[in-house]
This record gives sequence, C-alpha cells and structure tokens, in this order.
Amino acid sequence: MTSSSAFPTPSASLALSPLVPYGWDDAWADEFAPYDSEGLVAGRVIRVDRGQCDVATADGVIRADTAFVTPHDPLRVVCTGDWVAVEPAGNPRYVRAYLPRRTAFVRSTSSKRSEGQILAANVDHAVVAVSLAVELDLGRVERFLALAWESGAQPVVVLTKADLVPEAATLAHLVQDVETSAPGVPVLAVSSSTGAGLDVLEAVLAGGTAVLLGQSGAGKSTLANALLGEDVMDVRATRDMDGKGRHTTTTRNLLVLPGGGVLIDTPGLRGVGLWDAGSGVGQVFAEIEEFATDCRFQDCAHVAEPGCAVLAAVESGELPERRLESYRKLLRENQRIVAKTDARVRAEIRRDWKRKGAEGRAAMEVKRGRW
Repeated sequence: MTSSSAFPTPSASLALSPLVPYGWDDAWADEFAPYDSEGLVAGRVIRVDRGQCDVATADGVIRADTAFVTPHDPLRVVCTGDWVAVEPAGNPRYVRAYLPRRTAFVRSTSSKRSEGQILAANVDHAVVAVSLAVELDLGRVERFLALAWESGAQPVVVLTKADLVPEAATLAHLVQDVETSAPGVPVLAVSSSTGAGLDVLEAVLAGGTAVLLGQSGAGKSTLANALLGEDVMDVRATRDMDGKGRHTTTTRNLLVLPGGGVLIDTPGLRGVGLWDAGSGVGQVFAEIEEFATDCRFQDCAHVAEPGCAVLAAVESGELPERRLESYRKLLRENQRIVAKTDARVRAEIRRDWKRKGAEGRAAMEVKRGRW
C-alpha cells in the first residue's frame, strides 16, 4: 500500500516531464520502457466513455480507442487512472496496453451476473465523502471503507457540509462516531463553502492520486471544485428531505490539483456492493478480529458459541452491538459474492450448512430425549 509519506518521486531526468503532475515517476518509466522501445507513447487515462478514452500525454490530451485492450473480463478494461501505451499516430489512435496497476478500486455490479466493476486505478487515497446534512449512516461508511482498504489505497473519510453543524461540541461528537467506525482512518470535517478543513485535506492528498467516492448529494463535486480552486464540476441542489440529488458527475474524471496530486471524481454511487473484499472487511473491523483471537473455537461465528470473546466484548460494552451486526452483514455479503465466482468456496459453504444442520438435528434429538 502506498502512503502519503512514501509516494515515488521522479528523478532529475524526469522532473521536467509534462506527465509528472499526473503522477509519472521513475517506476512508471521503468514499466513503460519496453513500449518506449516500440515507439509507443506514454499517457494517463483521464476519462473513459463508450470504448474510447482521453489520455494525458507529454504532447497534450489525445483521444484514443480501447478496442485492442477490451477483454471479456470487466476488471481488465481500461479505466480512469490507468497508465497506458498509445500509438504515436493514426486515426483513430489505439491504446495498445496498460501498465500493471499498483492499486484498483473495485465494486460488484448490480447485475445478476455478479461481475466486478473497476472504478479507478493507481489510487493512493480513497476519499469517502459523507454529508453532514443528513443523519450519519455508519454502516454505509463501513461498506465504503471495506472496498477502499481492499483496493490497496489509504482511506480518508471527509465529513462534508460541516458548516451545517455550527456547534463545535456536536461536530466533534460526529467526528468521534465516525472514527469509532473507521479504525486507522483519518476523519476530517470540511466545509467547501467556508473553506474550513480544506487545507488539511489538501496536505493529505498532495503528491498522490485520490479517488472521490460517495453517494449522490454527498457534496463530492462541490468538494472537487473547492480543491481545484475553480468550478470545473457541475453542481446541482440536493433535496432537503434526504440530502440526495441528481447525479452531477456522469463519468470518472482525473483532474490535476493546484496544490499537487491528482483527483478522480466519480458519479454518486447508489450501490456499493462488495467484491471479494474479505481482507478489507477485516481491516474495517480490526477490533472485532482482535477480540476473536481469544475465542474458544478457532472457527467461532460469534453468534451463540460458548467462550466467544466477541460476544463477551459486546456484553461488557467494549464493542457496540451495531458494529458486530454490520460486521456479520458485510461478511455474509462478501461470502455470497465470492461463492458465486469460486466453486471451491461454494462447496465449503454447502459442507458448512450440512454440518450445522446435522448439529442442529442432533441437538434437537437430545432435547426431545430430555422431554
């Protein structure tokens, strides 16, 4: 995972390259070397739509076709944030390959085929925007964070519209609530209208690539405009009743920040399905997995087993019951997704069901015998 203190930096030979503001460094140059010898052009994808993409190159932004690198696997299509090798000329010009991704933000689609959808590549920070104009949905925050951790990026939660919470004590309480649900994750309260907190966020994002995530109406486009220092993204009013609005961003756009770094803005996400995010769920609920190491049984499900340290933590008040319920929910969802694509996991689940069924029947027989 890349942290804000360990971004690769370009050498003196690359320092003047027009691609440096987009994140170009020596490691990318080394990866691109074989394509350079073929006469191909390096660039970063700043937008993708309908089989074509806009690519920032040393000679400016060009339009390229992705037909040569559009496989059947939806996780291997060209996406915003990719570094690519493009033909030097032609009409149309084609993307010939993309460089190995350092990180990738993936969610499951809403289709019944249970496919993964890649939202952004080569991201250092996943910024989860949460509006303070409506009641906090901590379960949704945890869901976003699971995907963010799984991507390999460092999550950051940004509580937008902080100016709507004028009482400092109330705002501090809301930040603390989110921090409890986001162990190891910076939580920043920001107001795009007053500028409060923006300097801290700019410092966090400088030098790397950040993807901006959240529901429609979370204030992502307004936040992007504030970070960019100009009205680049379209902004529309949200509904007072639920804080939601129409999707103002329809594609994923990569934008260079004036203070350093780049930002990928995304459309508001109605569905945030997990996609093989087991380790991400574990990081979001790190304290639960820590408690679980003291459970009597190694395969404890933390439901009703004797000697369950997780349930003991709930009873003692160390662990909020809401956190455990959210943990169980995300684990079940992730298991279903994995099972649909992994025959071995499906077989393990069936065996587990049979084992639990047999144990239940045996317990019932014992109970009946006592009657």
